[in-house]
Amino acid sequence: MPVFTRSSDASQPGDGVSEAEEEQAGGERGEDEREAAAASGPGPAPSRTLLGHRLTRLRAWRARHPRTARTLRLATTALAAALVLGALLLPNTLPALKAVSFARIPAEAVIGAVVVLALPRRPRLVAVLYGLGLTVLTTVNLLDMGFNEYLGRGFNAALDWDLLPDAQAYVEDTLGGGVATAVTVGAVVLVLLVAAVMVAATIRLAHVLARHRVRATKGALIAGTVWVTCSALGLTLFGGPIASERGAGALRVHAQRTVESLRDEAAFARQSKADTFGNTPPGELLPDLRGKDVIFTFIESYGRSAIEDPVMAPGVDRTLDASTAALEKAGFAARSGWLTSATYGGSSWLGHSTTMSGLWIDNQRRYRTVSAGDHLTLTKAFQKTGAWDTVGVMPGVQKGWPEEKWYGLDKLYDAFDLGYEGPKFSWSTMPDQYALEAFQRQVHGKKRDKPLMSFVILTSSHQPWAPIPKMVGWDELGDGSVFDAIQKAGNKASDVITDTTKSREEYGKSIQYSVTSLTQWLERYGTDDTVLVFLGDHQPIARVSGNGASRDVPVSIVAKDPKVLDKVADWKWTEGLKPDRDAPVWKMSSFRDRFLKAFGSTPRPSKG
Repeated sequence: MPVFTRSSDASQPGDGVSEAEEEQAGGERGEDEREAAAASGPGPAPSRTLLGHRLTRLRAWRARHPRTARTLRLATTALAAALVLGALLLPNTLPALKAVSFARIPAEAVIGAVVVLALPRRPRLVAVLYGLGLTVLTTVNLLDMGFNEYLGRGFNAALDWDLLPDAQAYVEDTLGGGVATAVTVGAVVLVLLVAAVMVAATIRLAHVLARHRVRATKGALIAGTVWVTCSALGLTLFGGPIASERGAGALRVHAQRTVESLRDEAAFARQSKADTFGNTPPGELLPDLRGKDVIFTFIESYGRSAIEDPVMAPGVDRTLDASTAALEKAGFAARSGWLTSATYGGSSWLGHSTTMSGLWIDNQRRYRTVSAGDHLTLTKAFQKTGAWDTVGVMPGVQKGWPEEKWYGLDKLYDAFDLGYEGPKFSWSTMPDQYALEAFQRQVHGKKRDKPLMSFVILTSSHQPWAPIPKMVGWDELGDGSVFDAIQKAGNKASDVITDTTKSREEYGKSIQYSVTSLTQWLERYGTDDTVLVFLGDHQPIARVSGNGASRDVPVSIVAKDPKVLDKVADWKWTEGLKPDRDAPVWKMSSFRDRFLKAFGSTPRPSKG
């Protein structure tokens, strides 16, 4: 650390160095020597000689430049204090990241100073542990920021580590392998850098407190008194309490969240074994849909904001109105409402599984628990009857997917089964229009002995919404090569992903594309026996849907047979593809039971 040392130059009259400063310099020099001895230890003499030589040169420089040395020492101490206070007061959401958030007195800083002052002169070990604690606090706050921005919730140490590889895969698919590797390495380096800086800062402050024990004790007493007074009187500044416990509170919340999650896992495992329709015989499942081709389709990130946000809504609403009119002309009618999704901003599979299982699956641990069991999914209910062939069409699946058995799918068509030879559109492996045409060509359009139940996941509206495919003639789709020029002419993901305005605009366009692809497919290939249920899996990220946005997603049922929609008349859903603002809102987990009951299924519960 920077210190003063006495020399013939430093003691001359007019050099600006007081007697007190000289005494302080002597103390600091002695401390330097003790630290040098401790650092070199019983090692080889050459190492001690080299370190001693460097300290001698450093002391000589300080003797020649006492004012500069003092300025550097004060600046280093001030920077260390700012880093520690900043870490203790750092918010865990981007909207709260304002200068006024740091105008607080953190209790953890006062307590840390008291602990250091109560210890012997060299409290290095405690300072190191304190610095590592600040590293943990900073890391979880940064993770909270990211999770709140993308998933609308804080980081959960018990559940969310499994999502980090998915995040890396998303970056790789969106921006390329090089960027994904750079981001991963950068994240690791950032954590290590934060640890090194925080430990260095706390060690620096601990030494300063130890050297100035009397004044530091008085300062800690004053700060503690001010903190207690502000806390007792509830004094605020810039809309927040002056007396802060932000650091301890954040760690306490994470600890409670972890414990609650572990308890929840055991409770959910028991809950998932109980099922309202667990013992319903095949003949009593879905009797009022026998003979119908039923298609359940999820549109990626199709949320309420797409229909109501002033930036996205005009275009999306025009598309929904035009599609409603076109379907009516083709003989179809529709009813629409709202479902509150179990997820937000991502983790689409949680929305899929919640809708189909009738269980609230809002984290990865719940998903693994239920998908490893035999809880009846809505899609599996069709398979259980023996009256339908069941298929899944999932262009986003690019590896083994054992969940197809839990969903009750006789056959799964993934990204490699649909014959696509065109370009990827960022994360999406193929345009929705092509996926639907391939579904028609390979599955839906073929003659079969039984009607078909299909589970289709459309991906073109997946973030980062660049580039976005465009509609082409259905007879021009071929193997998908027609999209080469469209993909090359589209926006780059890197140009959109960091721009909030562009992200919102392009998100709206992607929803228009997906809805148009699906409804045109239905106009073209739907029959009198086709029943289409389509919905969103979750809202888009907060940067697009807005801070504090709901988790609601639109859901629609479309059919030609009026008897189908008569079965859901008591749902009070809105006519057409666009639900009214005040249309009924249900939890997504309630849809399975409502649908099964509406179409004649008899509840026969199984117990957990």
